[in-house]
Amino acid sequence: MAKKYIDVMDTTFRDGFQSVFGGRVLMNDFFPAVEAAKEAGITHFEFGGGARFQSLFFYLQENAFEMMDKFREIVGPEANLQTLARGINTVMLDTGSRELVEMHAKMFAKHGVTTIRNFDALNDVQNLEYSAECIKKYGLNHEVVVTLMDLPPGCVGAHDVPFYEKTLRNILDSGVPFDSIAFKDASGTSSPQKVFDTIKMARKLVGEDTHIRLHTHETAGVSVACYLAALDAGADGIDLAAAPVSGGTSQPDILTMMHAVKGMNYDLGGLEIEKILKYEETLNSCLKDYFIPPEATQVSPLIPFSPMPGGALTANTQMMRDNGTLEKFPEVIKAMREVVEKGGYGTSVTPVSQFYWQQAYANVMFGPWKQIAPGYGKMVLGYFGKTPVSPDEQIVKLASEKLKLEPTTENPLDIADRDEKKTMAYWEGRLKEEGIEATEENVFIAAACDEKGIAFLKGNGPLNVRKINDSTCENDKNCVLGENKGMSNAAGNYTVVVDGQKFNVTVAEGNADIQVTPVSQTSTQTTSSPAPVGNGADVPATVAGNVWKINVKVGDVVKQGDVVAILEAMKMEIDVEAPCDGTITAILVNASEPVEEGQTIAKIG
Repeated sequence: MAKKYIDVMDTTFRDGFQSVFGGRVLMNDFFPAVEAAKEAGITHFEFGGGARFQSLFFYLQENAFEMMDKFREIVGPEANLQTLARGINTVMLDTGSRELVEMHAKMFAKHGVTTIRNFDALNDVQNLEYSAECIKKYGLNHEVVVTLMDLPPGCVGAHDVPFYEKTLRNILDSGVPFDSIAFKDASGTSSPQKVFDTIKMARKLVGEDTHIRLHTHETAGVSVACYLAALDAGADGIDLAAAPVSGGTSQPDILTMMHAVKGMNYDLGGLEIEKILKYEETLNSCLKDYFIPPEATQVSPLIPFSPMPGGALTANTQMMRDNGTLEKFPEVIKAMREVVEKGGYGTSVTPVSQFYWQQAYANVMFGPWKQIAPGYGKMVLGYFGKTPVSPDEQIVKLASEKLKLEPTTENPLDIADRDEKKTMAYWEGRLKEEGIEATEENVFIAAACDEKGIAFLKGNGPLNVRKINDSTCENDKNCVLGENKGMSNAAGNYTVVVDGQKFNVTVAEGNADIQVTPVSQTSTQTTSSPAPVGNGADVPATVAGNVWKINVKVGDVVKQGDVVAILEAMKMEIDVEAPCDGTITAILVNASEPVEEGQTIAKIG
């Protein structure tokens, strides 16, 4: 009897890159590996969307649409090229208007996509309906998703088989058009038995002719067992990656899974071991200069307690490296458990995973529930749809007070449609202001990436790639190089304090000319307590980050608690409040400027 053919989607160039490098891999570096994958017989790729859309504009000075076009040229017209979309968020972290949701489908169809895998982190089926219509309108295959995870121990109310059955029945009853169904576990925390029972349930509901597949990560160490359980339950497809971006926070390795099914009645994509070995050899060569964070290669037994997705984990730790707060990582992971419990059990996948992370980060850095991360607050208030269970009432009340928003049950698309900044016309106007051609692609880039998209289109986007002993960005003052072999994490730019005075220093390998420069106009303190200035105070940065916005000018009268400036750190907007009443006597930083924790932003007299 012939073995059952199992469709294998190679996630190397999307989820693999996101899970290991935070999405920061340059296209010309990996394109030879795409050619090698094609030669190895792989015909189904995840190649864009999700965080690998914004990351190209944010960190790589690359256009995601150009990357997608070139990828299609390499693999040919017959390959199934798949992207990831977040329902009404598409490839953004915020809800799009109907206009932008449709433009997402139109642009991705134009630039080589075959299939869009479409999920809602809250499993709110209402959030899938319009995006599904748009995907089908432009001739694409729609893979509808039920998102999975395990709840922290002792928690109940969602994320069991009955909950997934209810979600799938809602999809079927809603009439959402789809071509296949994926069960997506971004944190890799679902147990093999739950996966088996869930796939069995789904097969019974949709019959034998519907394509069902499982997506998971190795983060919690059970991914291969989950894939075997899914195949045993009747799944038709699984997602795998190639070394060195497999395992750990990513998907299981293609070779590992081929080994796991030896002697079983499964044919994994018709793939051959020797050809895959050659492909992985090429990929290893392509990525040999990239810094692989140690946490990307590890399995964490603690992840089920605080379900952080593999695809978000390294992106967040890389940002913590950039902000000098990596030592806080264990505390933030620990703090996530309470945040998940009180947030309504939305699945820990983007954007909800980022909301969880931001709130946990805020709880660690500023004290439990002293600040509400905007995304987390809007989620518990209902602005992204209905959470699986009702969020904690006290947290809802606190979010409403902090964000000055009332709870809502309104369709998020209706709310977004009223927002001028979520219209094509608004971004066309912004592009014209900047003298940038208002093509549909450029308008969508600006709408999806906000001012960072404008910066990219103006040629001002930073190059932030972590490589080892490489000169990729030696001529770019905004570039962040990776950790240096032999120097561990020592090489780079740092701020140090000597006898109470701050200095910027550069640490370099070898007999280099190292410059030491006093930091001008900064506070010598390293805590967030205000230093007296006459009858007023310094206004210090509460965390390392970039100045996103300054809300005051010299001469303005402020009250204690007024927001003087807004910082951006960890993809989160953080208010810097006036510590006392008074008059602004000096502003010591500019918008977009990086600041250290404790650095004086303004003075109140």
